Amino acid sequence: MTGETSLGTVRQLWRYPASSLAGEPLDAISIGTTTVDGDRLFGLVDASDGEIARPDRSPKWHKVPLIRTRLTQDRRLEVAVPGGDWLPAPDPESDRAVSAFLGFAASILPFGKENAASDYTGPLTAARYAKAPIHLLTTASLARLKALHPEGVPDPRRFRPNILIDMKAVDGSFPETEWIGRKLAIGDLLLTVSEPCRRCGFTIIAQDGFDNDPGILRNVVRHNAHNLGVYCTVDRPARVAIGAPMRFV
Repeated sequence: MTGETSLGTVRQLWRYPASSLAGEPLDAISIGTTTVDGDRLFGLVDASDGEIARPDRSPKWHKVPLIRTRLTQDRRLEVAVPGGDWLPAPDPESDRAVSAFLGFAASILPFGKENAASDYTGPLTAARYAKAPIHLLTTASLARLKALHPEGVPDPRRFRPNILIDMKAVDGSFPETEWIGRKLAIGDLLLTVSEPCRRCGFTIIAQDGFDNDPGILRNVVRHNAHNLGVYCTVDRPARVAIGAPMRFV
């Protein structure tokens, strides 16, 4: 690899143990050949018909991102509704808490047997889309969105990156969108920027600390062809920690 000036450093690292629920911030993540270890292992479904949560499509799911998630050291899921305690999931008690919070019967289920605990014998569900590769976002793009939409709150939680890179703002640019095809080194991790991340209605939804805001998506659509952040494929897996430098290769 050739040496180049650092573009920035890792500010935040996230995994999302349950699709559409709040992510789990971590000091370090292990990234394999296709995704982050522990990412999107479970889904939330409507218990009446098996419909999987779609906060981007239906208001009935808009409170889902307020439900916190974490994985224990033995890779078991725990969830907590606002004001509630951490509860194991899948489990009848956590399903009751989630259902009471949402206002209808809902259940957390593993995406396939391979994601369930060895002693789990309950039902399974299937992911509604293929698991994405690594999602990378820069603070420079968030700063550009803030400049376009000053009254908005472009919190990274709206966009659910795995890796948030702290880098200087680039005037008039969402910089990572221009990196398609380039290779990045983040510590020992080697990535190829494969495609822009097309945004959906999830970005509009209120979460803890910010309100519902259609202007977020409106400005992304208008000024960056519907995209914010990028997907990356993994050329060399590694463990990455906050503070790791990022550079072009």
